[in-house]
Amino acid sequence: MYELQVENMSCGHCVAAVTKAVKAVDGNAQVDVDLAGKGVKVQSGAPLDAVKAAIADAGYPVTSAH
Repeated sequence: MYELQVENMSCGHCVAAVTKAVKAVDGNAQVDVDLAGKGVKVQSGAPLDAVKAAIADAGYPVTSAH
């Protein structure tokens, strides 16, 4: 499981966009977005760098990840 801090998320559209970006990398990924805490938890077999890049490419900067 990856835990990421993601900026610029403020609404349901943001949640959908981040989820869609992660699922483009791994269609079986489980994504849990916490808008208030700016957190995204991802359960995926894809490499962390690929997940981070997909989210960033969707317009949501990843400020930390582990």
